[in-house]
Amino acid sequence: MQHPSPAPPAHPPSERQQVALIKLLADDDPAIYRAVRKKILSWGPEVRDWLQPHRLSSDPLLRRRAREIIDHFSLQEADIQFLAFCLRHGEEFDLESGLWLLAATAYPDLRITAYEALLDHYAANLRCRIDVNGPADRLLGAINKYLFDTLGFSGSQETFHDPETSYLNRVMDRRTGNPVSLCLVYILLARRLHLPVAGIAFPGYFLCRYQSTSDEVYVDVFNRGKLLTTADCIHHLVQSGHGSPAELLAPLSARRTITRICAALHHSYLQLEQGEQATRLQRYLVALKG
Repeated sequence: MQHPSPAPPAHPPSERQQVALIKLLADDDPAIYRAVRKKILSWGPEVRDWLQPHRLSSDPLLRRRAREIIDHFSLQEADIQFLAFCLRHGEEFDLESGLWLLAATAYPDLRITAYEALLDHYAANLRCRIDVNGPADRLLGAINKYLFDTLGFSGSQETFHDPETSYLNRVMDRRTGNPVSLCLVYILLARRLHLPVAGIAFPGYFLCRYQSTSDEVYVDVFNRGKLLTTADCIHHLVQSGHGSPAELLAPLSARRTITRICAALHHSYLQLEQGEQATRLQRYLVALKG
């Protein structure tokens, strides 16, 4: 699915060739389909223009195969765009842009503007429910009530290693995620509200930190937004044998956050024995660490 397609021939297919190829694309014989698919792929991404109407064909086989070929090129482009994004930026970049570009490498039909609008909508609702000048526990409690009680977001141990718990669009669709992805939803909402919230990479876990001139509170978003003090976090680090080095309570850069997500996805795909997907994520990890 992610392998480069052969170099396109000198001339695009004629209308007559297109009609013939479409007819063969719906053939029941798998061998014929493989040969036709290879031929269509050889013309490169431009074939999407004349395949697009057949995504809505009344023939389910033709519909599925047209979509698969279109997705092949869309995924290929998303792969290139995300790799370019990783290589082009330094330690800090627009985290939300990086998250959407990563999601598009698995979901080629992703409508980023729709998800951005949904986050805007959540933030607008929250703006009416919080007092940004009030005590931190009351402010964060109001966010937690909206996110977990009203919207129904939750952490799920059962699907902890499911790749869908790492892609931001699927986390928002299903309203469940792992510690990192749920913290990212929290962070993206906080940024829209101009609240000082950052991601903190605990060993094997992830938290959010709210830090103002008067308050420093840690939020265990995976555990329904449980509020923790700095002392609580240090106690946990000491109990788990990590001591209490200051860097473990420091905010994670955008690059390191994306790297952590890609590492989790790479592990998930290995566990699921999806070698091609694992290789794709390995390329991203190399680009991010380069």
